[in-house]
Amino acid sequence: MYAVIRTGGKQYRVAENQRLTVERLPGDPGETLKLGDVLMIAEDGSSPLVGTPSLDKAAVFAEVLAQTRGDKVIVFKKKRRKNYRRTKGHRQDLTVLRIAGISASGKAPAAKKKAAKAETPAEEPAPETAAETPAPEALDAAPAEGPAAETPAAEPKKAAEPKPKADAEEAPKAAPDTESKE
Repeated sequence: MYAVIRTGGKQYRVAENQRLTVERLPGDPGETLKLGDVLMIAEDGSSPLVGTPSLDKAAVFAEVLAQTRGDKVIVFKKKRRKNYRRTKGHRQDLTVLRIAGISASGKAPAAKKKAAKAETPAEEPAPETAAETPAPEALDAAPAEGPAAETPAAEPKKAAEPKPKADAEEAPKAAPDTESKE
């Protein structure tokens, strides 16, 4: 089964479990969106349902995988002999979708087992013996081995002190002799 949808001013042919990159749609990763602008739905071995311009109740459900940005496009404008040059860049905001289901009646697809597992917190298997995994306190308190353990810990650097200024009394400058030489 496939459908033709319209989003972001473009039309896309989508099938279930297909990954699709479209212009930015509101939604956080993991959310399910309902795309209601379905232009056509077709199944194998049957005639397609074509809307004029879209099907009323049909919907495509998609899971948001990521919110990304496209490649940078450089826009350069120039008018010859007029010293007019302008450069601008643009990166389009994009949404990566995975098509979860296509419905001619507009009903949401049933939740999958993968989604049910993600909602329940996964428990980590307990280690067989306590010797396999040391306690976190033991890791912090354990002395390090090797040549790095012998060197003392580095002291924090002190702030640089200003250099002392030379006093006029300590180093008097030789004044030029203005008196007449006799």
